[in-house]
Amino acid sequence: MEKKKYYVNVGSGEISQVKYDNNEEFVIHATDDEIIFLREKFNNMNDAGVRTFFRAHVPIMSYHNDQSNDSYDAGLQEAYQMLYELGDEQAKAHIKEMGILGDMHM
Repeated sequence: MEKKKYYVNVGSGEISQVKYDNNEEFVIHATDDEIIFLREKFNNMNDAGVRTFFRAHVPIMSYHNDQSNDSYDAGLQEAYQMLYELGDEQAKAHIKEMGILGDMHM
């Protein structure tokens, strides 16, 4: 499959072929299937974030024992791993600088 250029903003979950406003946090080159997989990761993170929001309003549940938080964190790390693998040199350098993946994933 042919790889196309995409602009990705993790915070907003945006994946676009059109550069607009601040959607260029990361530039990646990906196939249609890879973009579908990345979109699924972002959707799963969003779902976990919503569950975390509701958990935050239940005072008897502690943060460190919350599966929603763990799911969100795992999804975020998986998304950054994928962005690292598909990203241009600037994206890879940025993710390395962030230190979110550690040395073993790069």
